Order: sequence, then C-alpha cells, then structure tokens
Amino acid sequence: MTLIQKTLEIATAQIGVEEIPRNSNSGPEVEIYLRSVGLSKGYAWCMAFVYWCTQKAALQIDAKNPLKKTAGVLDQYNSRPLLVKKTPQPGDVFILDFNNGTGHAGFVEKIAGNTIYTIEGNTNDSGSREGYKVARRKRDVKTIKGFLRLQN
Repeated sequence: MTLIQKTLEIATAQIGVEEIPRNSNSGPEVEIYLRSVGLSKGYAWCMAFVYWCTQKAALQIDAKNPLKKTAGVLDQYNSRPLLVKKTPQPGDVFILDFNNGTGHAGFVEKIAGNTIYTIEGNTNDSGSREGYKVARRKRDVKTIKGFLRLQN
C-alpha cells in the first residue's frame, strides 16, 4: 500500500469526528491531532489533522512523512516547494489561502472536472475553515492555491 492510499484510508476512518463541545477546537480526537504538531487544545486544527493522518500512515507502512510538523497551512505550503503542484490528484493535500495570513487544508479524495471531493478537518456543512468536524466536502479547483503531492 502506498503512503497516499494509507493516508486516505486513515482520513476516511476519521469522518464524523467532532469537537466536544462544538466550536471549541477541542475534544479527544481533535486534541490528538493537535498534539501531533505540538499544540494543545484550542487551536485551528485542519492542518494538524492532515499531518496526523499522514504521520500515522507513514508509521504504519514504514515510510517517511514528507510534510512539515506544523499546524500552519501556509507554513506547510511555503516550506515544501518541491511538493507543490497545480493540478490535483487523489491523495494530494489541497491548500486554500484567504490572503489574510490564514488558510485551510484537507485531502483530495477524487476529482470530477473542475470539482474536487475532499476530506477535511475543522470544517462544517458550509465548508468553513473554522468548523467543528471531519467531513467530506466539494470544492472548485479554481479556489485552491495549490496541491501538495505526498509522493511522486
């Protein structure tokens, strides 16, 4: 199994995890994601979720995690230029940039035309970056800054 396949398998198994209490950036699973990047409860956790899934997958298949240990979406993007791609593939990490120093990230599960189907942490039914759960979403490729390819 590849790193991408294992990472998507782990991310899929997390769908439905929610913050406790809602909108608190805390809860048993959320705090595990945050601890994986050295943070305690209360922080935005979309990139911590991405890092945790990838790190857990890497450990399970004895591979190297190509991601930086960070909860910062734009820090991740800017620190890994060799991983950056403009065209998505399943398993890529998508990066949104809100041009105010904040961003949002998650995994590309599949692509249909200009739509990517994703698995994201810290989202909600409207696709917010300050949500409360791990869920599947649909996003337009045109809204994405770039994609991080976990392996070539």
